[in-house]
Amino acid sequence: MKATKIMESKQGHPEEKSAGSTAQIRDVMKKVDTDVTCFAPDKRLKKVLKVLNKQDKEEIIQAVLEKYYNKEELKPYQAELIKMHRHLERTLKKMVILFDGRDASGKGGTIRRVTRYMNEKRYHVVALGKPNSSQKTELHIKRYIEHFPYAGEVVLFDRSWYNRALVEPVMGFCTLKQYNRFMKKVNSYEQNFLEDEGRTILLKLYFSVSKNEQARRFERRKNDPLRQWKLSEVDLQAQELWDEFTEKKFQLLKRTHTKKSPWYVIRSDDKHLARRETMKVILNAVRYRGRNRKLNFTPDPEIVIPGNKELKIMRMQQKKYGKSLV
Repeated sequence: MKATKIMESKQGHPEEKSAGSTAQIRDVMKKVDTDVTCFAPDKRLKKVLKVLNKQDKEEIIQAVLEKYYNKEELKPYQAELIKMHRHLERTLKKMVILFDGRDASGKGGTIRRVTRYMNEKRYHVVALGKPNSSQKTELHIKRYIEHFPYAGEVVLFDRSWYNRALVEPVMGFCTLKQYNRFMKKVNSYEQNFLEDEGRTILLKLYFSVSKNEQARRFERRKNDPLRQWKLSEVDLQAQELWDEFTEKKFQLLKRTHTKKSPWYVIRSDDKHLARRETMKVILNAVRYRGRNRKLNFTPDPEIVIPGNKELKIMRMQQKKYGKSLV
């Protein structure tokens, strides 16, 4: 019963849990005045338990339970992803999944959960850096196509060719002419590699994080030596250029969301819900045998927003506030 209440609270107020259960435990442990690192491991726990007050203990217990139940909730979907992957291998189909969106929106963490138990020989995660001098002279999408899957494989792009529609024009990494050419041609490019008798499945996911949550995640990266490597030139300017990125997102959905190649916007302030719902979107893209009928595969409409619906939301906000807020 208590575990159920924890999950209900998390879904009802995601902003309260956005820092994550591990961060919650870390914050509580900062209150411990005693230096417990000098104790042997078997005595360290006993010493901490003596120092912590009742409220701190309850917070840690809740955080540990939350982390446990979140992991357990994902496992049935991760098992379904294995079934789906086997189906792709049997039918010689290929899957390409694009993870795009703002910085610190949870793309990498979601990819890690999606691929956690998949056959690592049959999937690839692709995160391309800046193009070299030779690649700059080629068709923009070419270096991404070079990483496309063979039959039975899944390729997950941590940022895709849609960098040309989002980051590059905002940061001045491409010219206006290059941006316009890409936006004009990209739908036909995608249509070309989708016309292979249904063997290629393309999923386009845009991870949408709020401005306040993005700022909180950036702050954590600055202060965490294990995450400082994630800070980039784009990160340092993302907050100042928030409205510019929002406008490019609007144009992205307006011009590249199609019936044959739709976008799915994933609300990602709550990382756990974003990961779970992303798995549902992926699993719903393929019909495969042996699907667990007891599992809920219906995406949460508060987390997964079809691209055309997100456009309507953005237009309503523009009309009401003079600009889009999502």
